[in-house]
Amino acid sequence: MSERYDTGMKTRRSVLGDAHVDRAEANKTAFDAPFQEMITEGAWGTVWSRGEWTRRERSMVTIALLAALGHHDEVAMHIRATANTGATPDDIREALMHVAVYAGVPAANHAFKIVKDTYKEMGVEP
Repeated sequence: MSERYDTGMKTRRSVLGDAHVDRAEANKTAFDAPFQEMITEGAWGTVWSRGEWTRRERSMVTIALLAALGHHDEVAMHIRATANTGATPDDIREALMHVAVYAGVPAANHAFKIVKDTYKEMGVEP
């Protein structure tokens, strides 16, 4: 694997946690291995590993984008990752307020539900 892959895997594990990454790796097949490599290098080894923003900032932007696009499973996954990125419930609320204005109230409304449910599962009181 490349240096970017190694950097990406380190970042991916620190953001999403070893348990999540271990599950993804265990479920990887020959069919989706190239995709897993691409996201590890591209998303995690390039974008998430850049120094210009903190992980907290990247977390807020990522959650807002996922909510705006209706990627609900990914919203929940990245809410769980806030335990590692430092994005607070107040940060996430503000990100979702932006979603409401710029992407629509229904998208934000559904994201708020997902976020509340995920925080409840995590034992976090927003």
